[in-house]
Amino acid sequence: MDFSLLGPVTVTAGPPAASVELPLGPAKRRSVLAMLLLRPNATVSVEQLISSLWEDEPPAHARTVIQGHVSRLRAALAEGGAEDHGVELTTHSSAYLLRIPDALIDTQRFDQLTAQASPESAPGEAVQLLRQALGLWRGPALTGTVASPPFAAAAHALEERRLSAVEALARAHEALGEHEQAVRALHPAAVANPLREGLIAALMLALYRSGRQSDAIAWFHRTRQLLDDDLGVDPGQRLSAAYQEILRAAPAADGPRGGAEAAGAPGPAGQPGAQPVASAPSHPLSAAAAASAPAPVPELLPRPPAGFHGRGAELAELTRLALGTAEPAQGGSGSYPQEGGIALLSGPAGVGKTGLAVHWGHVHAAAFPDGRLFADLRGFSGGEAVVPAEVLRDFLLALGTPAEQIPTSPEAASALYRSLAARRRLLVVLDNAGSSAQVRPLLPGGPHCATLVTSRSRLDGLIATDAARPVRLHALGPEDGVALLGGLLGPARVAEDPEAARELVALCDGLPLALRAASAQLMARPRWRLARLATALRDERRRLALLSAEDTGVAAALRNSVARLSADDAQLLRALGAGFAREVNTAEAAALSGADPELIQDSLERLAEMHLLDEEATNRYVMSDLVKLFAQGDESGRGNTPGGASGGASGDPSQGG
Repeated sequence: MDFSLLGPVTVTAGPPAASVELPLGPAKRRSVLAMLLLRPNATVSVEQLISSLWEDEPPAHARTVIQGHVSRLRAALAEGGAEDHGVELTTHSSAYLLRIPDALIDTQRFDQLTAQASPESAPGEAVQLLRQALGLWRGPALTGTVASPPFAAAAHALEERRLSAVEALARAHEALGEHEQAVRALHPAAVANPLREGLIAALMLALYRSGRQSDAIAWFHRTRQLLDDDLGVDPGQRLSAAYQEILRAAPAADGPRGGAEAAGAPGPAGQPGAQPVASAPSHPLSAAAAASAPAPVPELLPRPPAGFHGRGAELAELTRLALGTAEPAQGGSGSYPQEGGIALLSGPAGVGKTGLAVHWGHVHAAAFPDGRLFADLRGFSGGEAVVPAEVLRDFLLALGTPAEQIPTSPEAASALYRSLAARRRLLVVLDNAGSSAQVRPLLPGGPHCATLVTSRSRLDGLIATDAARPVRLHALGPEDGVALLGGLLGPARVAEDPEAARELVALCDGLPLALRAASAQLMARPRWRLARLATALRDERRRLALLSAEDTGVAAALRNSVARLSADDAQLLRALGAGFAREVNTAEAAALSGADPELIQDSLERLAEMHLLDEEATNRYVMSDLVKLFAQGDESGRGNTPGGASGGASGDPSQGG
């Protein structure tokens, strides 16, 4: 068996050539296991687990929920042959203990390998040990756990240990005289941690010793400027000492190049460098040169949404978060966003997230003179979500990077992207995100950039780790909904029957996507009055079919949301849809579904996180009419496909987001 925390929290069992991942269940259950693995062979109290799993006030039945999670973890581990590997999850009064050999946990193996490494006295052996240790990492530590301060602190501590190992690996290469390899080890970490002075100092010295004096000095000035801009401080002793050492000992010009350019390190502007090494694509521009070199101004935003109306409060909030001001930018003179300006637009399918983000981007285009980037991540589009590496390639091409100079490593490509964005004023719109992990590699590194992320999920992880500011979108009110119909159909047609227009808004639940589909029906039938369509929509058996237009519509959008649910959560949604009431509490939901009352709260939270339910008050969940109709016809998770609607709602802003 193998227990992994250095990346997604997973447990695998079976022979190495054919190992399988054990089903661990929802995030809270993975989090219970993660907390036990962070403290192996030691008791973890129920109180510690409760404080880690619930950032806010825990529910009254929190102990029962944890008992249920532990019980299911025991069953999953037993199925994986835990007993044969000396793994046992036991109960000790009001605490739990996971007995497990250290060799089965990747964090323990990582610590053992790094402890054995001695970069100064045995550098050759240290290189092998540290490479093996760093090879255990599969992404950000503790991915898949709940977003709470204890897990954020634990993930940060693990990341610090990884960076220390990277620095130790570089010291070992330096001791062997392998300065190019030291640059290769340090550069991605330095780009991702531009204010970690010890890391930058080590990279500067490695660059200098490999004959790259000007690049080393450029890194110093870039870091000094970042420290001044972001923290208002001067370089510390270690960074200043490295700079002085280079100035005292360096010749007037760079020496021979060697292979450092191929290591992914920054080089002089316009110099292609040595032939690239297969495992580390070339990166010919220094960070300073890349940021200042002339580059194209990309314009990847889709066309503005037709008939956009309302959303005044949300637009003002976006302006405040992204530009640091409540007033529209004039001539690009608006103030810079704070902390990268990440705004997270979330809401149910069809509520208009994409349209709002694109509309705002066009209105404030002048505030981003270096370009506007856009990508549909297809997190809820019915097919495979877009891999971040594909988006990075598109962004790098749009920013002027030649195709042959784009790194093949996703980590190196992300680092290059952040370097190019560091001194630019860019707007980045990441639409239809499926998860926080999908978004993080695409966040620009510059403090003068603004990022708008849209998702049907709340993406709590992005809020916890990247300081994203949430902007929740709700359905349109009657006045704004009627105004949207008027913008699409023409005000005269709506004015003929204002009461029918208001009824249409109500029957469409105020969703822009549904209102646009209804408008498409009316535009295709110019002789119909609005009252005729309203009469047809009153028939609940036909409503979803009528609110579809070719490959888009409410049913298609909801189908793609439900496809992301587990079988148990989808079954609960169908049970709630079949129930009479639109509003339920935990006990009522358990009675309707026949599910375990101890665990039903987690399912309700996941449905609310996907905006398939709305938690209007503590333990009071409301289902909209359109979601209820869809859930009633959703059999075996296939979704409701009335009227032949198929496919998914794309990132086209005209479709409501």
